[in-house]
Amino acid sequence: MVSCRLPEDCLDIPWILPDVHPILDVMKVMVTGADGLLGSNVVRKLLACGHQVGSFVQRGKPTPTLDDLPIEKREGDLLEPESLVRAFDGYHAVIHVAANTSVWPSRSKISWAVNMTGTEHVLDAVERVQADRLVCVGTANSFTPGTKEHPGDETTGFGCASYGLDYIDSKYEALKLIRQRVATHNLPALVIHPTFMIGPFDSTPSSGMMLIRLKQGRIPGYTSGGKSWTHVGDVATAIVNSLTAGRVGESYIAGNWNLSYKEFFELAAQELQVKAPSLHIPKPVTLVGGLIASSIAAVTHKPPLLSYHMAKVGVDGHYYDSSKAHRELDMPRTPMDVAVRECMDWLMAQGKFPA
Repeated sequence: MVSCRLPEDCLDIPWILPDVHPILDVMKVMVTGADGLLGSNVVRKLLACGHQVGSFVQRGKPTPTLDDLPIEKREGDLLEPESLVRAFDGYHAVIHVAANTSVWPSRSKISWAVNMTGTEHVLDAVERVQADRLVCVGTANSFTPGTKEHPGDETTGFGCASYGLDYIDSKYEALKLIRQRVATHNLPALVIHPTFMIGPFDSTPSSGMMLIRLKQGRIPGYTSGGKSWTHVGDVATAIVNSLTAGRVGESYIAGNWNLSYKEFFELAAQELQVKAPSLHIPKPVTLVGGLIASSIAAVTHKPPLLSYHMAKVGVDGHYYDSSKAHRELDMPRTPMDVAVRECMDWLMAQGKFPA
């Protein structure tokens, strides 16, 4: 099969589908978690390639980012195996995006239920309906990050257990399960591991909240840490291409720009036309602040702005090499100022971004 490659300018206005686009290898593709930031972009990339698309969503949950799209909606729950079988029946491929990405509280039974048990149910359902391809979405934190000079890649093993986050730990255990099923059951699966994504259709909002706080002047400073940042559309393109490209059993880190928090805030602030945070916050201050915030949250039961465990993440450099995804999945490399602008424009259109 030949992959439907999406040019970088395929969706100049990301929430409007192009009128004409080459159709190669039309498939019926079911997407779990289709209403989230990544899922909403994946659905649009699939439609732009001419595929028939289904969405697996929770019963009764509003899905504003999917309204008016020509897709089939099937309702169910990751923890109800039969609902997954019914949803996947008749589809050639499944893209499993759905996950619990919450990092508060740091230890969470629901994270394990959704990310581990839910993934196991997805694998079972794919086997029962005999789908031709399963693309699972993991996290780059299943691999040890590196420095800008020597970023982590798919060979660096798991090194993030020290952060004490069930989100990270459960996603890694799910990855191990997928690899085991590929080896023992010939499951036709591969895994895409996004880094930190920004872009349109961030309905919660999730990563877009960082831009909202920056616009409001609520980010007092920056730590010495950083991330691998990427336009969510680039990850969506890699995922769609992986339906017919890439290798079964392989992992692909999907990221683009290794930027410190200082560098990113300066870039984003310029795009938002606000002043970038200029205060460097030392590591000990960040960790103490996170510990205090977590202690208060434990009493008030309100999520902290920065928990102790996320403070530990924030003082480190989480830099990754995504050349494998660029090489094998033709993942594009959209500039981050474009990602910021498109996220801001979409949030503004939804009335969620401050004027």
